[in-house]
Amino acid sequence: MTDVGPTGKDCGRDLRITVADVLGLLSAGQSRDSILEDYPYLEEADIDAVLTYAARQVDHPIIAAK
Repeated sequence: MTDVGPTGKDCGRDLRITVADVLGLLSAGQSRDSILEDYPYLEEADIDAVLTYAARQVDHPIIAAK
């Protein structure tokens, strides 16, 4: 789930929901089952991919220029 969608934001598998949208739903307390029910084109693997993508985005060193 890491393609760039029509809005220029990260999404995937030709889906219109963005990584940020899925993360926002999860962080707001919505369950995986609820998300899958509300967005029937999503699969469990898509939510897993969103979480993996987000973890990789925040887990890289930043080197400061001197």
